[in-house]
Amino acid sequence: MKEHHAGLRREVTIWGSFTWGYADVGADVYVALGLVMAAAQGATPLAFLIAGIVYIMVGLLYSELAGAYPIAGGGQYFTLRGLGDFWGLIAGAALMLDYTVDVALFSIASAGYINFFFPQVREFAVDLGPFQNVNLIWMAETLFLIFILTLLNIRGIKESSLLNETLGALDMIMETSIILIGFAFAWRPELFLHQWQTEFPSLEKLLYGVSIAVISYVGLESVSQAAEETIRPATVIPRSSLALIIIVLMFALAFPTVSLGILPWHEIAAREGDPVARLASELPFVGFLAGPAAAILAATIVLISANTGIMGASRLAYSMAEFGLIGEQLSVVHPRYHTPVRAIVLFSGVAALQAVFAFFSGRKAMETMANMYAFGAMLAYFLASIAFVALRIKEPYTPRPYKVPLNIKFKNAEIAIPGFLAIIGSGGMLLIVMWTHALARIVGPLWVLAWFIYYVWHRKKNGQPIFQSLPRDWETHHIRLLEESKEWELLEKFKLEIARYKEGRLYG
Repeated sequence: MKEHHAGLRREVTIWGSFTWGYADVGADVYVALGLVMAAAQGATPLAFLIAGIVYIMVGLLYSELAGAYPIAGGGQYFTLRGLGDFWGLIAGAALMLDYTVDVALFSIASAGYINFFFPQVREFAVDLGPFQNVNLIWMAETLFLIFILTLLNIRGIKESSLLNETLGALDMIMETSIILIGFAFAWRPELFLHQWQTEFPSLEKLLYGVSIAVISYVGLESVSQAAEETIRPATVIPRSSLALIIIVLMFALAFPTVSLGILPWHEIAAREGDPVARLASELPFVGFLAGPAAAILAATIVLISANTGIMGASRLAYSMAEFGLIGEQLSVVHPRYHTPVRAIVLFSGVAALQAVFAFFSGRKAMETMANMYAFGAMLAYFLASIAFVALRIKEPYTPRPYKVPLNIKFKNAEIAIPGFLAIIGSGGMLLIVMWTHALARIVGPLWVLAWFIYYVWHRKKNGQPIFQSLPRDWETHHIRLLEESKEWELLEKFKLEIARYKEGRLYG
């Protein structure tokens, strides 16, 4: 851990912390609904429910970890601290895949919702040599949006956070209105039951739908990534994370349920680019306004999800560079804006390349991105869940403002049952993703391998071990972390607990 010349600035409030997560997780249903519906058909609510159970387990773990370790890096930092440098690198590589895909996927989706008003653009396609059905206009819109978000993130997190806070509030009002009006005036139970009974998919299709549905719950990381810029993070983050779990789960289950009671599943699935706008346009009384309004709001909310991806990728790179996993050039902070400008530019560029790759894959551009998104998320969640159990054993003295319930005493530590459930759930989900997603099965491991090769080169160049961790004084590091975040009460508690731990009076 090197001493840094200029740090990130703490400007994110509790509402800002919540909306960083909501912007990422809450927006996902705008993208996932059509994709999941195409696979899970009449069982789409079940697919969201199965993925949601894993999400609850992992979400509880993240609430505890982010409150106890309020620093940029999220799952990568937890894994590095719990399992060591090598596994921290693997978790970081998986998360970086997620964040860059997040930027590409949600920029594509934002442009897709804009094209709700321009159906000619949405249907435009040309053949370029071996590449069929390439929509160059949609691709240009996507690249322009990524460029704008890059500039915004260089300017500062306060500006980025203000965008999320404003649009996040509007989006929750809109989503709630669609669901309430839909259930009250348009939902037909007989249609829902008919589709559940006659349009139930095969097991393989259902599992594929579950593996896509998990992208609706990716974003808890964003709250953790902003921890180093959050005011009173140990107090704020557990509260915002727990609220996020409840609200996002409610929306994720309500949307497919109301959809299947209003429209046949294939009509939602056919609108991969703007499924929620299609649903809103069917609402009675307000449909002629709700459809366009939902399209506008969806375009903005998925755009701030992409914005969250740029923030997450840059803070993740900042953290990895701080801990010597990648070159320290990526931890350089802009002296005026206090943002990691090099990391922002580099990984925004990677996201732009991924978007271009997706469009050259043809009309399944969004599904192509979703494939890789699911792989990165599940690998990172799996490693972070193992690290959670390891940290409970290795560092029982670390104050935890929020503690996951259902614990079993094991020697000096308390082992949380949800921790093991999260390992089983995320590990099982990773296997399903590898089984059902042909692209993720190939591109995902290749992405991680590329990061590993770079890591070996970086460590050898600096004369550092590859599979062993660098020596670190975690105690001093944690004290400095709590001092910088002004968590004075936790700081005193940490000093007291670690002194008692060393004396063996508390745990021996």
